[in-house]
Amino acid sequence: MTGVSLAAVAVGRRALSAALGLALAALPVAAMAQPRTVAAIANYTGGDRQKLLEEGARKEAALLIYTTGTQIQPVIDRFKRKYQFLRVELARAPSSDVAGKVLEEYSAGVYLADAFELAAHGLLVPRDQGILAPFTAPEAAHYEPSAIEGGRHWISVREGYTGIGFNTRKIAPADAPKTYQDLLDPKWKGKMAVSSQSVTAANWLGIMIIAHGMDFVRRLGQQNIRPYRITARAVANLMISGEVSLSPTTYLSHVEASRAQGAPLAWNAPGPVPVTDTSVALAARAPHPHAAMLFVDFLLGKEAQLLYRDLGYMSSRTDMPADETWKLQKVFLTNRPNYIQDYEQWTRLFQDLFVKGRAP
Repeated sequence: MTGVSLAAVAVGRRALSAALGLALAALPVAAMAQPRTVAAIANYTGGDRQKLLEEGARKEAALLIYTTGTQIQPVIDRFKRKYQFLRVELARAPSSDVAGKVLEEYSAGVYLADAFELAAHGLLVPRDQGILAPFTAPEAAHYEPSAIEGGRHWISVREGYTGIGFNTRKIAPADAPKTYQDLLDPKWKGKMAVSSQSVTAANWLGIMIIAHGMDFVRRLGQQNIRPYRITARAVANLMISGEVSLSPTTYLSHVEASRAQGAPLAWNAPGPVPVTDTSVALAARAPHPHAAMLFVDFLLGKEAQLLYRDLGYMSSRTDMPADETWKLQKVFLTNRPNYIQDYEQWTRLFQDLFVKGRAP
């Protein structure tokens, strides 16, 4: 080599190698092994997690959420104000329709959804088809274990509890039924109404089978309970008007919201109550996984949970301000391993006992 000895080159190479080694050693571990896949991002627990998610979300600049109604818009608006660099879009449809839509998309190799804010029963099929990604979230430590799906595919973010609602002008609180067994009293025969909407009806029947057995449910079927092909909210409205006096498929959130406006409604927890929960989940092929995990973290956080409460929903977060819901025996039926089969059986039984009026 002209003008340069081989020994000098070797020394230079060793010096350069040592310098590079020192530089790499000085880098944070996270910087050396940045998570790239949806699964890695979803389960990253490094100390720079928030920074990593925000930086990644700034590059992604967008987020598509599959959800149901418009009632959670204040929560979405707060998220958008917090992360103004994101263009947030919502695709709204009933939970079962969302499940069918995303299944068709994945079957066609089309990946649009980033995250879901959806009733848990609408997440069952996507989970079983590999459309949901398990995730790890720091805020999960503040939730009751029963609110977290066993495979970490979703966590409940807003909840409704079905119990006994009644019109206080028609029935004095001291006289109202307080347990499932009280519903068998002959004085309530022909005076009760229920919503026959699928999930509400099936879960109501299921929780009674779990708590008291099939014979109890058959006896209840002889109480001439009136099924209404309307939502539980609509049945609650009929109680407010006085057309219905008593309904054991009443959501506590509906009673609380209406009572705050002066409605003559009250509610009793008859024992274990089924939870109708809406949960947050992550799409396995999310195009914007950093933004999606920011959304997951936000919904699970205390700020969003307090917003949900202002909208009339309840929470399984354990550090929320105390209220009466902590006394409830909550059962997350959708987290049962055979829920789909149970749901189909309970639906058929409800039709036989309370719609067709005959026992199987």
